[in-house]
Amino acid sequence: MKPIFFSFGNIHIYAYGFMIGLGLLVAGTLAERSAYKKGLDGDTVFSLILWCIIGGAIGGKLLFYMTILDTIMKNPSVLLNIGSGFVVYGSIIGAIVAAMIYARFKKIDILTYVDHIIPYGALTQAFGRIGCFMAGCCYGKETSSAIGVIFPSGGLAPPGIPLIPTQLISSALNLCHFFFLLYISKKVKHKGQVFCIYLICYSIGRFVLEYFRGDLVRGSVGIFSTSQFISIFILLCGVGLFYYLSKREKA
Repeated sequence: MKPIFFSFGNIHIYAYGFMIGLGLLVAGTLAERSAYKKGLDGDTVFSLILWCIIGGAIGGKLLFYMTILDTIMKNPSVLLNIGSGFVVYGSIIGAIVAAMIYARFKKIDILTYVDHIIPYGALTQAFGRIGCFMAGCCYGKETSSAIGVIFPSGGLAPPGIPLIPTQLISSALNLCHFFFLLYISKKVKHKGQVFCIYLICYSIGRFVLEYFRGDLVRGSVGIFSTSQFISIFILLCGVGLFYYLSKREKA
């Protein structure tokens, strides 16, 4: 609804970037503070989050480029626009890879630390989707229902048409996901399973929500959108890893 959050002269603070930054600040602070209660090193948590942010930014951008290869072939200059255009699944995969690299060099118990920070990743996503709503990206299909939202001109969503607010639905789901992961982290018996539950829950929610998305720039794989196709893979990985961790620690 408001792509530019506020401005200082010619300097513009965009809503999406602002909300992502705010989410990272809030989630990172909570993750670092709560680490000490679990006997974890707060500095290690902070460093791991920083690596995940970098890896997530790179992964999200690379996967976005993969979805617009045709556009890039026609106009390579779009590669220079590094400030917008990210795919969440790319960010998740990039963050996972970065966390693994960091853990290898620091020789830390990656499963313990990832289990701790992953709920706060869901919280960051909740903030980010509010930023999507303000920018008008990731919008839903046209609807005649009471939940329809009409976006003004100037954003990424088509103006003057009632659209399903998939951004706000996604934000609410991510917020519920955050609280659920905090709750389940006290119940699981094996390291790494909180992370697995994150993968399972997010992939299912994203797969379903994709049917209500109206932006088609994300590409497709057969009858599925790119994100739905990745969701199937992520779901299988989450279930398989959950089962493996259960059996490994019993052995």
